[in-house]
Amino acid sequence: MSGPGEQTGSRHRFGHTELPPRQAAALRRAERLEVVTFLYMTTCVAVVFATAGGSQAMKTAWIEDSLALIPPLAFLVAVRVGRRRPSADHPYGYHRATGIGHLTAAVALLAVGLLLIEDSAMGLLRAEHPPIGTVHLLGQTFWSGWLMVAAMVYTGIGPFVLAQLKLPLAEKLHDKVLYADADMQKADWMTAAGTIAGVLGIGVGWWWADSTAALLISLSIVRDGWSNLRHASTALMDERARTYDDEHPHPLTQDVDEALRRLPWVVDSRSRVRDQGHVFHVEAFVRPAEGQAPTLDQLEEAVDLLRDLDWKLHDVVVMPVRDLPDTIPDPRAEGAR
Repeated sequence: MSGPGEQTGSRHRFGHTELPPRQAAALRRAERLEVVTFLYMTTCVAVVFATAGGSQAMKTAWIEDSLALIPPLAFLVAVRVGRRRPSADHPYGYHRATGIGHLTAAVALLAVGLLLIEDSAMGLLRAEHPPIGTVHLLGQTFWSGWLMVAAMVYTGIGPFVLAQLKLPLAEKLHDKVLYADADMQKADWMTAAGTIAGVLGIGVGWWWADSTAALLISLSIVRDGWSNLRHASTALMDERARTYDDEHPHPLTQDVDEALRRLPWVVDSRSRVRDQGHVFHVEAFVRPAEGQAPTLDQLEEAVDLLRDLDWKLHDVVVMPVRDLPDTIPDPRAEGAR
C-alpha cells in the first residue's frame, strides 16, 4: 500500500489540481513528444559518436547531443513526481520537482560548456590539425567528412521540428523545463551547421575551422546553461511569478488584485504570487471597507473567485488586514513607471 503523498492517481493533474481538458491533452502530447525526443536523441548520440573521427567540432556536437538527453528526462520525472498529492511532510505538494529538474539541466549545461570552451581554445592555441581520413563502405572508398556531414544533417533537422511542436505546449502547461528544452532544440540547427562548416573547413585545408566551430558550439552551450541557471535559481528563490518563458511578470498577479477589488466589501488588495512549478501559490491581503468585517462566506467566495480565474491558481489564501503590507510593491505603480 502506498504511503501519504505517494499516490499518483489521475495522470491529468498536478498535486490536487485537476487539469482542464485543454491542458490535460497538452500534457499527454508533451509526454509523448519527450519520450520521442529521448529516443531520437539517443540515436543521434550513437550516430555522431560513430562518425566523429578526429574532429573536435564533432566531439563537441556529440557531447551537446548527450546533454540534450537531460531536459526530456527531467521533464518526465518532474511531471511524475508533481502528480503526487500534498502530504504532512510536503504540505505545498511536490510541484518544485519541476524547478529542480530545470536547475539540474542548467548546471549540467553550464559546467560541460565551460570545460568544452577550454578544450576548444587549447586546440586553437596548439594549432592542432585534426586528421579526417577515408572510409570503405559498400564497396566504395570516400572521404569520412561526408559521413560526418550526413550525421549532422540527421541531428540538426529533428530537434528543430520537435521544438516547434513543444513550444505551444510549454505555454499551455506553464512548464519551464519543457520550454527550456524546446528553446535549446530550436537552435540545434546552428550547432549542426557550425559543425558541418568545421568539417568542410578541414577538407579544404583550414585546420583552424574545426576548433573554431567547436568553440562556437561550446559558447552556445554555456549561453543556454547560464540563461537556464539564472531563471531556475530565481524561481526557487520565490521570485514573483513570471510567464513560462521568463520574459515578463505573469499577468495573473494583477488579475488577482483586480478581481478582489471588484468585491463590494474590498477597498484595496495586494498579493504575493509565487510559481510552484506548474501552478501558483497566492497570498492575497485585502483591506475591507471600514466597519465591514468580512464573514467566512465572503472570504470563501473570494477564494473561489480567484480559483475560477485560472487553473494555475492552486493554493489560495485571502487575508483581511487593516493596512496593506509595505513589503509588497503595487504592480499598478510599477506599470506607471
